[in-house]
Amino acid sequence: MKKQMLFVFNPKAGKGKIKTHLLDIVDIFNKNDYEVIIHATQYPRDAYEKAKEYADRVDLIVCSGGDGTLDEVVTGIMEKESSVPVGYIPAGSTNDFANSLFMPKDMAEAAENIMKEELYHCDIGKFGSHTFAYIAAFGLFTDVSYETDQDLKNVLGHVAYLLEGMKRLFEIKSYHMKVTCDDIGKEAGTNVVEDDFIYGMVTNSRSVGGFKKLTGKNVDMNDGLFEVTLITRPKNPLELQEMLAAVLMEEDNSNLIYSFKTKKITFESEEEVSWTLDGEFGGNHTLVEIENRHEALNLYLKSTKEE
Repeated sequence: MKKQMLFVFNPKAGKGKIKTHLLDIVDIFNKNDYEVIIHATQYPRDAYEKAKEYADRVDLIVCSGGDGTLDEVVTGIMEKESSVPVGYIPAGSTNDFANSLFMPKDMAEAAENIMKEELYHCDIGKFGSHTFAYIAAFGLFTDVSYETDQDLKNVLGHVAYLLEGMKRLFEIKSYHMKVTCDDIGKEAGTNVVEDDFIYGMVTNSRSVGGFKKLTGKNVDMNDGLFEVTLITRPKNPLELQEMLAAVLMEEDNSNLIYSFKTKKITFESEEEVSWTLDGEFGGNHTLVEIENRHEALNLYLKSTKEE
């Protein structure tokens, strides 16, 4: 009896390059005894709805698109509390998740690797009642990815994010927040910090916005821990320069930046703060609880090591 697969893809992601590889990909799946149900996403949250609908009806769900498409599929599966394996063929303009797990950029090669059916149990995030695959963030630039037009992303790639982000440099807003977690890291034994933050991210990723190592060193995507980076508001141009240098040089030597690991973290603020989950709008919140779901995602992945 043939195995059943749902293959859902975003036809607009990454300049629509899936269109020239679609037949080859499906042929690879068929040759490996999969009967394939193919669905091209038609509207936002379509991949989420399809993943949720088929999670308990197929042996494998493969998705192709950007990180937003992956986020929708993972969310749909988690809401059904399904353990169905996931395969991912990256096709977006940034592909942070795929880069973090050293997935092939060649789409046919990525499909072949999925067919090896080697399971990797990846951590994912619980954001209140929602799910994210690799990043929850707030503050400076975080709304760029979901406000930047898809066609602009396709043409400009990373530059689109930077162009949109540069418009905001002189409109930097900070949020006064109380952050509680297992360990803040800057001061041993401290698990509460209160400060004014212009940016914060809770990640399970080696790459953010196409830039590697922004999340720190020794990142393990199934160790049960998030990497957290919180950037406080610089008081003058010199502090801004110090902060940017620390980020770009990957050095944790600035008093303006909190950097640590944790499995659970809570953010409290008096005013509503906009969050982004895997580049998609995650709502406005005054209280956010984020928890690591250790090895909750069953991913068909040949290797997690860079060759």
